[in-house]
Amino acid sequence: MELSTSILLTIALAPLVGCLLAGFLGRIIGRAGSHTATILGVAIACGLSFYVLYQLTAGGAPVYNQNIYTWFEIGKYNAHVGFLVDRLTAMMMVVVTFVSLLVHIYTIGYMHEDPGYQRFFSYISLFTFSMLMLVMSNNFMQLFFGWEAVGLVSYLLIGFWYKRPTAIFANLKAFLVNRVGDFGFLLGIAGVLYFLGTLDYATAFTAAPTLVGKTLQITQNTHWDAATVICILLFIGAMGKSAQVPLHVWLPDSMEGPTPISALIHAATMVTAGIFMVARMSPIFELSEQALSFVMIIGATGALFTGLIGIVQNDIKRVVAYSTLSQLGYMTVALGVSAYSGAVFHLMTHAFFKALLFLGAGSVIIAMHHEQDMRYMGGLRKYMPITWITMWIGSLALCGVPFFAGFYSKDAIIEAVGESHRWGSGYAYFCVMAGAFVTALYTFRQMYLTFHGKERFTVVHDHGHGHHVEHKDDHGHHEPGIMHETPHETPWVVTLPLVLLAIPSVLVGFFAIQPMLFGDWFGSAIHINEANNVLGEIGKEFHGAASMALHGFTQLPFWLVAAAFAIQTYIYLFNPSVADRIKTALKPIYNMLNHKYWFDAVYFIVFARGGMALGRALWKGGDAAVIDGVLVNGSAGLVDRIAGGVRRLQSGYLYHYAFAMILGLILLLGGYWLVEQ
Repeated sequence: MELSTSILLTIALAPLVGCLLAGFLGRIIGRAGSHTATILGVAIACGLSFYVLYQLTAGGAPVYNQNIYTWFEIGKYNAHVGFLVDRLTAMMMVVVTFVSLLVHIYTIGYMHEDPGYQRFFSYISLFTFSMLMLVMSNNFMQLFFGWEAVGLVSYLLIGFWYKRPTAIFANLKAFLVNRVGDFGFLLGIAGVLYFLGTLDYATAFTAAPTLVGKTLQITQNTHWDAATVICILLFIGAMGKSAQVPLHVWLPDSMEGPTPISALIHAATMVTAGIFMVARMSPIFELSEQALSFVMIIGATGALFTGLIGIVQNDIKRVVAYSTLSQLGYMTVALGVSAYSGAVFHLMTHAFFKALLFLGAGSVIIAMHHEQDMRYMGGLRKYMPITWITMWIGSLALCGVPFFAGFYSKDAIIEAVGESHRWGSGYAYFCVMAGAFVTALYTFRQMYLTFHGKERFTVVHDHGHGHHVEHKDDHGHHEPGIMHETPHETPWVVTLPLVLLAIPSVLVGFFAIQPMLFGDWFGSAIHINEANNVLGEIGKEFHGAASMALHGFTQLPFWLVAAAFAIQTYIYLFNPSVADRIKTALKPIYNMLNHKYWFDAVYFIVFARGGMALGRALWKGGDAAVIDGVLVNGSAGLVDRIAGGVRRLQSGYLYHYAFAMILGLILLLGGYWLVEQ
């Protein structure tokens, strides 16, 4: 049974309808109407996405690849709006719509006091539509539309609280850094069009082998391999969207947006767009060993070095943000060793447990009256049992403890890197192995600081006068750690999504690993050269999910996690002063991590201040001095001086004019005589 076009159009457009209703009619239909319209739109998209996935896996439906609308045709070039729905697309559709639906429900509880309630629902529905257009597209033009649309919506959402200067700074930073990546991405698409003559995926992938041997002339004597140039340019786009070093600086700052979008954009969907794109482009990437080595090294660097920053963070959301950067590094490493399905599998498991951790962090923030500093928390487990248990499930999945979803995807990536012989794989293997230890360090630190140990906040109640005792510091800010009521579990609209995300965080890896990694589940959606098939090699040793997990208890990654658990348990439950002593002893390293390797400072000095200095120089030197001074005012001054000189000749005396006429006549006769000679 074939997939119907009307179902696919409904999936893509239902969230858009909800967005338009909440956005333009929000004041008329009110808060309840806005969240009902958007949740209904995303719920329809989610239900139909599950149906599409079922049809492709169990229903025997063939891959859907059709153009629905022709955008333009210029000579032999054309662009369409169309859908390519295979198992890779269907899996992404399910992840995007399912996480989005839970975030929509969660938002009712999280944003209920916010004056921009309807606007927020409109934005997140628009984001869901943009993401669906990106993953369902069957051509590069539509992919680029979705790519830019999610970038725009993330800009709107990060700066949602637009009266906060930090939020405006963060959303501008995200927008600018993403433009750098998008410029590379656009050049990569131009390269595909130039060499392959088409924007359609299927046609481009069929023609991809013709790139072999073709070169791009950079200078007179420099020729670069065409496939390598195209792949690296496309990957630069992924580096911006999926926050890879050195274009990673926008993601931690994007925590300035409300927590629901941290979960939606920065855990489950938008940041994984780059990973999905590279997996989709596997027929082109397989043509260039150099490009894949580049991808692998960038990913490995991010997996280890951004994770290290998470160890020194005190803001509960920023710890999870750096964890996201690290996990995106793992996915990128998998792409670099040709384990595309491993990257996409980790993308899926990570979407569930990372969205769970972000929403759990949001639940804590609500209970702590928008306090985000973990140094003023502690002992929350007795007040918030559901949040506590679900966040532990998410944490164990993130650390890759056997039998949890994260174990299967993360362990498969580490093994795939170990199996690879590509240039740089030794460095990558060290980074992903050390990254397992680092991940456990910051994760267990976060859990202990938040939920365990003694309470580090003070509850100040009313004194019976009907008003709160306000504690403020010298700057008029509320004193950290001072609360007016005891923390308590958040309402069901917040805890239900936590429970629904905790279930796949435990189960999805166990049931999905066999078909997705070792069972050719993706079929023709992912293309791997036989010589690069590292997952195929690992598959020979695979004897089922249960035996893999049991074997995992004997492997180095688990022992690294156990060591980190033991260290953090000792420090944060029994001897908290050790943490300060370590910080003092390792002051230079602490400073380096606390300043995030000075990436932000360098970018600010070189690009922000440098850009302003260049602009000022062009304004003063170019605009004021050359254009205004020489061209505009200079030409006016020249005319003025000439007019002043000519004015002196206009004396009003008749004999002056007679003399000028005689002089002119002599000059004319002299000129005529010269010509005749």
